Amino acid sequence: MSVIEWRYLAFDQLTASELYAVLQLRSEVFVVEQACIFQDMDGTDPQAMHLLGSMSSGLVAYARCFRAGIKFPEASIGRVVTRTAARGNGAGHATMKKAIACLTQERGLQAIRIGAQAHLADFYSRHGFEKSGQVYLEDGIDHIEMLRLPHELRSCR
Repeated sequence: MSVIEWRYLAFDQLTASELYAVLQLRSEVFVVEQACIFQDMDGTDPQAMHLLGSMSSGLVAYARCFRAGIKFPEASIGRVVTRTAARGNGAGHATMKKAIACLTQERGLQAIRIGAQAHLADFYSRHGFEKSGQVYLEDGIDHIEMLRLPHELRSCR
């Protein structure tokens, strides 16, 4: 896999082209690929930090990061997505590592909570997240909250 170039930006720092690429990727995977009709643009993008992972082919990975108190009492990561062509080469794991590192660098060591698609619980557990609660249905897909307690400090560069 080629090297992914990362950018961690506030909503108002995104260019129109970057925002379009983000929304296109989220729609491609969460709406079309997963055949799930849901309100992706939920009104919280302006409060998020946006992690964009690009290669020469364009945007290949993305995650949305929130400080504590917006989505959950803890900091949170959501809308974690990789383009189909980038899967199987570690892009998803690289995205999670970078998102955790960026939140940690930005806000210090802290707990991070996610609302994960239940079938991805093992993926997230590899990043220190533990199941926290029961499986629940959201937008027709089983989800589970997972919590990662703070531990090592990582670099966001």
